[in-house]
Amino acid sequence: MAESTATIIAPRRRGMVDKHQERRDQLAESALATLGELGYARTSLRDIAANSPFSHGVVHYYFRDKNELIVYCVRYHKSRCVRRYDEVVESARSAEELVDGFVAKLRETLTGEAPMHRLWYDLRSASMFEEPLRETVALVDGWLEEMVWRIATRISVLSGRGLVTSQATTYAIVDGLFQQALLGMHDRPAESLDRIDQSLRDLFPSLLLTS
Repeated sequence: MAESTATIIAPRRRGMVDKHQERRDQLAESALATLGELGYARTSLRDIAANSPFSHGVVHYYFRDKNELIVYCVRYHKSRCVRRYDEVVESARSAEELVDGFVAKLRETLTGEAPMHRLWYDLRSASMFEEPLRETVALVDGWLEEMVWRIATRISVLSGRGLVTSQATTYAIVDGLFQQALLGMHDRPAESLDRIDQSLRDLFPSLLLTS
């Protein structure tokens, strides 16, 4: 009898957990647009609720404060971002093809998701002063660094040439170029996209050992 009861309760609990997680994801999706527009410091839970289908009470039920919601949103968004290049890495048959695919995806995300990326850099800057944000920022930075390194090492393999930079240095360079392009998306979008396009095409061959 006890085993039968456990069998009934366990799926029910799993269902409750799944529903709770689903609602948190829905709130994150809804909150990201407001956060991307207003930024970390200027956004409150009330702002997020006012620009979503959910009441302030519902938002507060699933997230105890603004920091918890923002941390969840950034993890939620970036966990998907870092996987978007996997298909390009796996399908490319030459270094040139991989660079083409990477640059195309980068242009696409700068065009369609600039507010989300601005939120990330806003949060990363805020983490220098707000200790509760540092763990998530370090985690996401690690994800992004590994993503860039997967691309760089695959280019190295396809080229048959070793890399002259470390993982951390490669990420720092690509991240800097991306942030510069993001800054220019406000008033010079076409120029910014073309600049990072050419910069990355120049960069990757320079990271490889000469023949």
